Amino acid sequence: MSDLSNQPAKPNNYLVLAILCTVCCCLPAGVVSIVYAAKVNETYARGEYDLAEKYSSNARTWGIVGLVVGGIGVILYIALIGFGVFAGIMENAGY
Repeated sequence: MSDLSNQPAKPNNYLVLAILCTVCCCLPAGVVSIVYAAKVNETYARGEYDLAEKYSSNARTWGIVGLVVGGIGVILYIALIGFGVFAGIMENAGY
């Protein structure tokens, strides 16, 4: 029987964040995040705890990067649409 007392807690793999990022926001960063998230469990099971922690951190980082980039993209898209509508109104008003 193995001694589990010296085994650190399994790090979060952030798979949900990675999937949400991929589906909703930023596909490239989301895919990278999914790849790192998938590696967390297998490296932890092999006993490579430091590497599993590194993969967990990378999955979280890429997920957050994807959400930020996607959010900025949505804001810019809405701003450009608003600017286009405003320009159309101004053109129709004779300005």
